[in-house]
Amino acid sequence: MKPDSEPEGHTLAMPAPRTKTPGRPRSREADEAILTAALDLLIERGIGWTSIEQVARRAGVTRATVYRRFPTLTDLLVRAVEWEYRDVDPGSMDWPDIDSMVTAWAGHLAEPRARKLIRRLYGTVDDLPELLRAYHQAHGSHRGLAVRTTLERARAAGQLPPDSDPQILQQLLSGAALQHLAAHPDTTGPEEVKAYFLAVLGQAGLRPGTVPGRSTTR
Repeated sequence: MKPDSEPEGHTLAMPAPRTKTPGRPRSREADEAILTAALDLLIERGIGWTSIEQVARRAGVTRATVYRRFPTLTDLLVRAVEWEYRDVDPGSMDWPDIDSMVTAWAGHLAEPRARKLIRRLYGTVDDLPELLRAYHQAHGSHRGLAVRTTLERARAAGQLPPDSDPQILQQLLSGAALQHLAAHPDTTGPEEVKAYFLAVLGQAGLRPGTVPGRSTTR
């Protein structure tokens, strides 16, 4: 049956209905430029010196282009944090032992950009808690669970005291990471970071000689 609006004898097919909303089409290149600019400004200048106007200028787009995608600066920065950790694979954190876990932590915390971003995110905890929440949802929660699982394995293998609490130890390591970010230079290499975490775990009862590369001989 022909549509009521089709003229008698007209045989051309009706055009397909528009599925896109009015306005200019979204550009993946523009999206990535905006998100990259937002993260770079946050890392370089902090939340107090980051604005939609500055992001637009850094990304090479208009403010209207940014606002069409992100109604507020908070929306933009939350999405930028999620985008930064978009490739995090929880499966990659299935560490078989403490040495693998600490090596992975050391590699991440030896990256100057990663160190600066984490400091900036924790610095927004009072003024813009949504950012830290986005970080934990995109990365922190997966890592926390993986750390506790690895510590449980270590306890079962006799590497840690039988009465140790993996959840408390995980919080201890998180605190140690923040201390390292605050007190050590961003030029610290991965081996130094790894030694730092092993020393912390040693104080928590990690048995010497149970981690590859460490020996009980003196």
